Amino acid sequence: MHIMEGFLPPAHALGWAAASLPFLAFGLHSVKRSLQAHPERRMLLGVAAAFAFLLSALKLPSVTGSCSHPTGVGFGALLFGPAAMVPVGFVVLLFQALLLAHGGLTTLGANVFSMAIVGPFVAYGVFRLAAGLNASRSVAVFLAACLGDLATYVVTSIQLAWAFPDAVGGFSTSFIKFAGIFGLTQVPIAISEGLLTVLVVNAMARFNAHELRALPVMLAGKKA
Repeated sequence: MHIMEGFLPPAHALGWAAASLPFLAFGLHSVKRSLQAHPERRMLLGVAAAFAFLLSALKLPSVTGSCSHPTGVGFGALLFGPAAMVPVGFVVLLFQALLLAHGGLTTLGANVFSMAIVGPFVAYGVFRLAAGLNASRSVAVFLAACLGDLATYVVTSIQLAWAFPDAVGGFSTSFIKFAGIFGLTQVPIAISEGLLTVLVVNAMARFNAHELRALPVMLAGKKA
């Protein structure tokens, strides 16, 4: 979903950056407050950031101006809540733009909005809903990571369709085209990300249950 450098019209790039700024400010406050209360979680936050960086760097060519890849942000959202993943996702996307030429600086706001805002909030919401329905932790984690990933690409499709509406069918036709092409690669990627996230969370719950006991990921109870 990384929209490449210079691909969006300037007004769209600035608009998405402006839309992302309040979430980034709130996320920084959330992370600061969490780490002040629990400084021992710094390493765990680093693990969540590394997980997102590595997975989202595994890109596959997709539509013009973008690509398909796992996002990895659902995992961090389940550990620290969705707000904390906004600054984490911002740093991940900034480093990838600067070091890997993956995404871009002018499109950073749009990429942050889709991957670091919508993805984590959808993943966390899905997890809470599944936990409230007494789903096992594995099912709740899988649905959260998978649907959070897909939500990111729905938003990217909206961003691209809004910037480049179809000459005949307008926004809706353009959205269907972008989303349809993304779907070919992203659905299996999202399923794979969901399964991988389940494996990682269950391993952590097995060997580091003490550290996880107060984190959101344990809301689904002890059922694997």
